[in-house]
Amino acid sequence: MASIDNGADLGIEAALFKAADKLRGNMEPSDYKHVALGLIFLKHISDGFEAKRAALMAEYPEGTEDPDEYLADNIFWVPPEARWSHLQASARQPTIGKLIDEAMIAIEKVNPSLKGVLPKDYGRPALNAILLGELIDLISGIALGEGKDRARDLLGRVYEYFLGQFAGSEGKRGGEFYTPRSVVRTMVEMLEPYKGRVYDPCCGSGGMFVQSEKFVEAHGGRLGDIAIYGQESNYTTWRLCKMNLAVRGIDADIRWNSEGTFHKNELPDLRADVILANPPFNISDWGGERLREDARWKYGIPPAGNANFAWLQHILHSLAPSGTAGVVLANGSMSSTQSGEGEMRRAMIEGEVVDCMIALPGQLFYSTQIPACLWFLARDKSNGITRDAKLRDRRGEVLFIDARKLGFMADRTRREFSDADIARIADTYHAWRLGEGYADVPGFCKSASIEEIRSHGHVLTPGRYVGAEAAEEDETPFADRFAALQEQLEAQFAEAEELTAAIRARLAGVGV
Repeated sequence: MASIDNGADLGIEAALFKAADKLRGNMEPSDYKHVALGLIFLKHISDGFEAKRAALMAEYPEGTEDPDEYLADNIFWVPPEARWSHLQASARQPTIGKLIDEAMIAIEKVNPSLKGVLPKDYGRPALNAILLGELIDLISGIALGEGKDRARDLLGRVYEYFLGQFAGSEGKRGGEFYTPRSVVRTMVEMLEPYKGRVYDPCCGSGGMFVQSEKFVEAHGGRLGDIAIYGQESNYTTWRLCKMNLAVRGIDADIRWNSEGTFHKNELPDLRADVILANPPFNISDWGGERLREDARWKYGIPPAGNANFAWLQHILHSLAPSGTAGVVLANGSMSSTQSGEGEMRRAMIEGEVVDCMIALPGQLFYSTQIPACLWFLARDKSNGITRDAKLRDRRGEVLFIDARKLGFMADRTRREFSDADIARIADTYHAWRLGEGYADVPGFCKSASIEEIRSHGHVLTPGRYVGAEAAEEDETPFADRFAALQEQLEAQFAEAEELTAAIRARLAGVGV
């Protein structure tokens, strides 16, 4: 097939998804996403392998079939029967599903880091072989003729875009593996994970990590300066995450177990420099009754019926001495007094670990219509460095940002932040933390003292603090404005009198 126009930076992903979605037929999005994403992943690793193989053929031909030559460059070894060229040549065969499954098994066998990750049910009778062949043809055109780095970036963008689109198609279930990109970008731009350990205790499909690496790249840093750690309790989502990071070439330590982070923390000794997390909102069946004596509950024992403050405290426990964290939570976490949550929030505020609170607009998330907010935590507000600048002592203050009026409707149901929105939020936070050029803006941001927060009963809803947006000044003198209004009113009176006279004349002409 002809190459897809890879010269454009916008629209490629959307065009591809539209074409791939047409091939879905009656298949459920939750099922089809594994079919499509698995093939995109296979194309990615095969492209990387073939590029390295071509280089070896020119420089060291006898090394072309030596797996160690590929592993040394962090490239997956792809056996002959799993290479994309072999599958593409067989795309129209009725056995193509079985061939794809065999390819996935062969790749996992020789790449231990992918063991148990790849989908291997393409050969099932319910999956149409013609659909598979057409999907292979479509994916074959991605990054055709591109250089290795550009091709990998494009495949990574396609994979990320497909994840988002499938999340939208799946609604609530989609939100379990995907955090909207503009929310993640806001958190990453605010916390600037430039170097050190980055951790997500409920990492979904890995979007926080992808955006962290993008941040480092965009700001001229070295990708090797950040180390990535994560944990996920949903096995299917963990597989999506492993593939997502592999497509991007991101090396990460992502753990899975079915018990979850609270009950079986796979990284108990990790103390992260930056934590980014979007835990499930208001989760009630987290098994809190079995963890009443846990050492993580420094600010109070979380209620068994809601995990919000368990997540906040687990995250604080996992921070390095000068670490910072961004956490997405339901709005109720800012004001609830049920089951001791008000006391835990008070203890965190008085304990100087709450740095910034942001109220988000509605319709940002695929999974829920529950209003959400962002908590930004700091283990030590008196200290810290962001990139190369030292932070000021922020003890005794919390920054509040009301972002509910920001964003635009990306489609009929979902809102996104623009680049300018993200920059406005992040720049406000940076100026406040550094003490350079920050000023309260009525209706948008306020640096509130602990005393003021106490006067509000330790409620952290930004709307309570930022006040009303300042009305625009009208520079027209009052006398001129009054005269203009009086003239307009007199004209309306005259028009009313004319209408009244006309109606009376009509009524007079009506016979009884």
